[in-house]
Amino acid sequence: MTDTAKSVAEAFVTARREKRALETYPGQAPADLGDGYAIQDFAIEFDGREIAGWKVGKINPPLDVQLASNRLAGPIFNDSVVTITGDESPEMPIFADGFGAAEAEFLLHVAPGWNGVVPKDDDATRAILDAVHIGIEVASSPYPRINEDGPPVTVSDYGNNYGMVVGPVLEGWETIDFDAITVRLDIDGETAGQATTATMLDGPLGAVRFLLGNLSARGIDCSGGTWVSTGAVTGVHPVIPGQQVLATFEGHGTIACGIVAATPA
Repeated sequence: MTDTAKSVAEAFVTARREKRALETYPGQAPADLGDGYAIQDFAIEFDGREIAGWKVGKINPPLDVQLASNRLAGPIFNDSVVTITGDESPEMPIFADGFGAAEAEFLLHVAPGWNGVVPKDDDATRAILDAVHIGIEVASSPYPRINEDGPPVTVSDYGNNYGMVVGPVLEGWETIDFDAITVRLDIDGETAGQATTATMLDGPLGAVRFLLGNLSARGIDCSGGTWVSTGAVTGVHPVIPGQQVLATFEGHGTIACGIVAATPA
């Protein structure tokens, strides 16, 4: 699998660098999550950019049982993160001929100095955080069927991540009940989805625990601190260039972005 994994990884990274789509999967598709993460790890090494954080996504039944995991992860690179403090609506690129989506998410930041022990419960998880913000994950891949072909394929191309918008801090995050916050995502003024984190397995804090366990098993050090984009609260909502996205976290503010086509520099 090693040579195949390297070949697939290099094909994805090259397509991302050149801002072009891939009509077909670039090689032998991974059969399981282990193969998918092998490709992802080679891609991270070949890519060489600094990682600011990680996205976590849900694996739905019955695949969660078949793959022995109910979540997946992928890197978020530093140069794809946009932080806003006011009413800005940054332009976020997607692969116009690939896959593109926007997701309303809680962004949890693991503080520097994490000792490598995965917390066992929500209180212990909160204790290793130093910030929580509202945000938007931009999911995009050069390969249009990145999600349709199953979680191992999704994992193989950075978990289908292409950016993250970091919005305002979630006031009172140290004790807040995430399930009590209604989240809505609108595209061009029309509601695409509305929900709470009660639908998200064990919620944003559980997503952090999953990620830390995943990274530890892969030998990836995040003791310097890391963002965790904890999962789509309202769903994965396809977007195209020219659309406007607005995420509302009831009682805690809004965050917006515009969607544009990725183009070569």
